[in-house]
Amino acid sequence: MELALSVILVLMILGALFAIHARDLLSAVIACSIIGYGLVICFLLLKAPDLAIVQIVVETITLVIMVAVVLDSTRHEPYSKPDKQDYISIATTIIIIVALFFILKSAIGTLDTFGEGSMRMAKYYVEGAAGKTGSANLVTGIIFDFRGYDTLGEATVLVTAVLGVLTILRIKGKK
Repeated sequence: MELALSVILVLMILGALFAIHARDLLSAVIACSIIGYGLVICFLLLKAPDLAIVQIVVETITLVIMVAVVLDSTRHEPYSKPDKQDYISIATTIIIIVALFFILKSAIGTLDTFGEGSMRMAKYYVEGAAGKTGSANLVTGIIFDFRGYDTLGEATVLVTAVLGVLTILRIKGKK
């Protein structure tokens, strides 16, 4: 699974790099969607289908909106020669990325090994969930009682995305 995740992450990084350097804006938008759909696959591989569902809905709606915007505007970005400020921005970005890499590398050392989770949080749920929730089904008790706000947040993201698309489509329809 680590190999599959690594390959998907590399493809996501390549999609991001292509999106940055693409001259055709429609190609850049589609390359950006590679990142979002790659994240969906990562969530599925990591056994998080609820996050994958939210991500695929939001990514699809975002892709539709961005393609509609690009098709309504000009598709090609005008080329300009880089100046001194562009090189300073690139150097600053590289320094920040290298610093974040070393910070994240040191933070990874404190994590559990991949695939072996610690039971510090799950132990609380598994041992007392049936008695505290009064539910015969442990999963249902955890989702509706302990993770209720998380589920409400995911539902709110979905509803907000749908309302945003409907609003944009309605505005376009009135013109």
